[in-house]
Amino acid sequence: MEKVNINEKFSLFNEYWSPKIAGEINDTHVKLAKLKGEFIWHLHEHEDEMFFVVKGQLLIKFRDKDVWINEGEFIIVPKGVEHLPVAEEEVHVLLFEPKTTLNTGNQVNERTVSDLQSI
Repeated sequence: MEKVNINEKFSLFNEYWSPKIAGEINDTHVKLAKLKGEFIWHLHEHEDEMFFVVKGQLLIKFRDKDVWINEGEFIIVPKGVEHLPVAEEEVHVLLFEPKTTLNTGNQVNERTVSDLQSI
């Protein structure tokens, strides 16, 4: 049982769109990620996805609307809902996801991170 300082953990990496494991709760990973630019349209067929913005402002585009998430806010994207995360400036997010969740959901390509690093 050790406490985790989120800011210290974020200082350990610089890659964008490459989630890092900061902890585990049951069958769930606590992930940290830095985002910048536009990701890809994707969905998660079996998992909900939660984006908690620690630093910055994140835009989540849906096919029918856009939602801005500010520092201290989060959004839960239900399974099966196609979405596109966009970070105009660097954004730090905290994610709670089942261990089986791929960052690119139903799209497997060069941006897919299947072997997550623990920090």
